[in-house]
Amino acid sequence: MAKTIVILGASYAGLTVTHKLLKNTLKNKKGEYKIVLVSPTTHHYWNLASVRAIVPGQMPDSKLFAPIRDHLAPHKDTITFLHGTATSLDPATKTVIITTSSGTATAQTYDILVITTGSRTKDPVPWKPSLDGYEATRDRLHKIQEQVNSAKSIVLGGAGPTGVEAAAELGFEFGKGKEITLITSSSQILLGTPPNVANFAENVLRKLHITILKDTRITSSQPLPPPSTQIELTLSSGAKMIVDLYLPTVGVLPNTDFVPKNLLNEDGDVVVDDYLRVKGVEGVWAAGDVVDIQPSQFVYMQKQAAALAKNLDLVINGKVPVLYKYDGAPMMAVALGRSRATGRFGNNRLPSLIVWFLKGRTLGTQNLQGLVTGSGA
Repeated sequence: MAKTIVILGASYAGLTVTHKLLKNTLKNKKGEYKIVLVSPTTHHYWNLASVRAIVPGQMPDSKLFAPIRDHLAPHKDTITFLHGTATSLDPATKTVIITTSSGTATAQTYDILVITTGSRTKDPVPWKPSLDGYEATRDRLHKIQEQVNSAKSIVLGGAGPTGVEAAAELGFEFGKGKEITLITSSSQILLGTPPNVANFAENVLRKLHITILKDTRITSSQPLPPPSTQIELTLSSGAKMIVDLYLPTVGVLPNTDFVPKNLLNEDGDVVVDDYLRVKGVEGVWAAGDVVDIQPSQFVYMQKQAAALAKNLDLVINGKVPVLYKYDGAPMMAVALGRSRATGRFGNNRLPSLIVWFLKGRTLGTQNLQGLVTGSGA
């Protein structure tokens, strides 16, 4: 009987691992293994470009969304795509309960389990895919585009990479045409980066006519009574702001509600060892936004997904997995509109032109089709 590899999540990490297994590890093991790929969405969402996609007319849906199931057809004897969501996990019996898109709950056993379920936002903003599926993600994005188009004043809450990139995109497009404010509770934007990186980004934002409020928290946001469509923000200073659109960029949660609590840390991240195996259980692996070993950034996800696929290949072929090396210099790349960018490698600021060329120029959308087809695996 074929052994079963269940992969939960068909986003960046999940699709990378899936296609590497199909193209490499399992191509000469016909009938020995089968893959069950579980995803709450039928389409992959290239959310790295969401910061530019909120600007009407800048990013068509064809560059953001691509169907997943269609490109698995050549491997139909080896893989099954299951449109659903994991709702519970029992490592003792090696069983995952999957609630399908039709609402039916089914028990799926596994020999190997890969958790790559990603993360979600607390608020209805387009930075992450919706757990309600492709249509919900697409419609949420379109609604934000309409709101951006009609808004005269926009506030972004949080000045991490997403907040800074989104503010820069809005400033690049609209300049003085809209009042755009970036609010952070920290004393600098891009907290944790070297001062020269943060200062460079701040200077670019100010040139794009972005107002930056530091050491300020947004303590509440309330819609004004109808017929108004504006929002009242209360700041930590006690001041009030009335704005047309509020886009929070903080409050990201790992999609690990189905995982037993003893396998998670206090933030809800899956605790893994130096091989990307989930600690305390047999045959379970994890990568991407759900793991506890590195920040939730694309550059780290890529490395984790490749390392996990390699270790699965070794284990399936009866070999010993290798250590995942994650103690290198911290890295970050931040687009600053459609012509500038910044980034870090360790304590060094990366040149704007290089980061713009590698990331800011397209925000990686040229890689969407390669991800879903497996040609980039």
